[in-house]
Amino acid sequence: MPIDDTKIKEILLGNNYVTEADLKTAVAAVKGTDDSIADYLLSANLINKNLLGQAIAEYFSVPFADLASNSPSRDQVLKIPEDLARKYQAVLYAEDKNGIVVATEIPKDPKIMADMKKVFPKAKITTYYALPEDIENAFIHYRKPLETRFTKILLQQKRIAPEIIDEIIEDAILYHSSDIHIEPEAKEVIIRFRIDGVLHEAGRIPKEYYDNILNRIKVQAHLRIDEHFSAQDGSIRYGREGKTADLRVSIMPTLDGEKIAIRLLSEYVRSLVLKGLGLSPGQEKILLEAAHKPFGMILVTGPTGAGKTTTLYALLKMFNSPEVNITTIEDPVEYRIEGINQIQVNNQTNLTFAYGLRSIVRQDPDIILVGEIRDKETAEIAVNAALTGHLLLSTFHANDAATAVPRLLDMDVQPFLLASTLQIIIAQRLVRRLCDSCRYSTSVKIESLAGIIPQADKYFSDKTITLYKSKGCKVCGNTGYKGRVAVYEMILNSPEMKELILKHPSSAQIWTLARSQGAQSLFEDGLEKVKSGFTTLEEVIRVAPPEADTIYGKKPAK
Repeated sequence: MPIDDTKIKEILLGNNYVTEADLKTAVAAVKGTDDSIADYLLSANLINKNLLGQAIAEYFSVPFADLASNSPSRDQVLKIPEDLARKYQAVLYAEDKNGIVVATEIPKDPKIMADMKKVFPKAKITTYYALPEDIENAFIHYRKPLETRFTKILLQQKRIAPEIIDEIIEDAILYHSSDIHIEPEAKEVIIRFRIDGVLHEAGRIPKEYYDNILNRIKVQAHLRIDEHFSAQDGSIRYGREGKTADLRVSIMPTLDGEKIAIRLLSEYVRSLVLKGLGLSPGQEKILLEAAHKPFGMILVTGPTGAGKTTTLYALLKMFNSPEVNITTIEDPVEYRIEGINQIQVNNQTNLTFAYGLRSIVRQDPDIILVGEIRDKETAEIAVNAALTGHLLLSTFHANDAATAVPRLLDMDVQPFLLASTLQIIIAQRLVRRLCDSCRYSTSVKIESLAGIIPQADKYFSDKTITLYKSKGCKVCGNTGYKGRVAVYEMILNSPEMKELILKHPSSAQIWTLARSQGAQSLFEDGLEKVKSGFTTLEEVIRVAPPEADTIYGKKPAK
């Protein structure tokens, strides 16, 4: 039963779940796209899942089943046969002597009652509405452990390699893994998933089956199967049962065989918006002011895996319209987005960043994204492109925002050119987000933080502060974390900063000026997210430690 967007909008406004201004923003943002208003509101943090679920439940005139906070047990889920559960996207939510409650995304489908009566013939059945994502999370109980499925595949002795690969990728997508590591050892091959930045072992397979698995992945990624002593890179477009993902494949020879690393680039980026990244209102305002200028350069710095490309793509999505010509050159192209001209670097055909960027400038672009500024030639062309009427976005490897300027000047970029073109430098890291289902608050004395944060009293105004932790639950796989959020450091190229760049400054001088103009460090932005309950103090210290806050003369802001 399709949901009437008009009716949902009336419910959201009528119950003050969202403001009229936010709803207008959402309608405008999804116009001409496949995204729904609900997806935008969620990703932009304009409404939480519970309120949205309650609104849709009200539309169906049924109660809302909050599966995220009250997740059904494995025994409950398995009482409904898997084929029936997936047919109706339904799970057993509650049961007692008075009957059972089935949570589903289609509570008014008349066929549900008839089929559920076959499973629960004596029970009174009631249907509630539940969010599709929460229902899918509950279906995880139908999946047997990866090694159990491997054993079954091996015993059947049929399509071993294809089936094992499918099981690995399906699990990686289900658990929202960013990377798959397939690592050969002497007798076994270990499969590990990186989930929210942390590696977890997922299963093992006997070594004798590995060659077939390796060769199949090579074929799918268009790599040479007769090459075993050189590194190879490729990509796979994976699709199965409605789930799609772009896979970036890297193969590297090791002492025990060729190791496979697969980066999963899922289609969540299609619904990604700037508000969902973790920017504070002040940071978002600064970034948007820089991005709306007709020309100039926006740089995002940080280590591999810090989410730099995701931030830039969120900007591109905002500008993506028929009136704007956007061209990217990347290595590799991480996300495919309709309406954007995307170019893959190919060193074998001499399509390098520098050569491709020269050609792009002649293609009359409005906005250019350069995947990474790696060398002197690319830096010079990028700066000149930004100077001649183009908005240029790029990533750059530097530990923090202040270091980026001296590094670019060391690449022989002329100071007057850099001062004229640079709009903003952003440094970022990713921290794990606390699980909403098992998060709780706790009060601690400021004195207890003395051994963790130097001069803790300068970061917190009260003697007793509220921090957040999590217990670990089924929703987050007992890790206490689910998803990630970015922490940012921003340096705006103010008139004073332009003058300083002309003097070939050090990182310390750059940061001293930026700090005097109100810039926050990565650690300080992380603390703001700790205070808001997004993450833990330990997680921020792991990613952006307080020691880094004193480098280059950074001193805690009062």
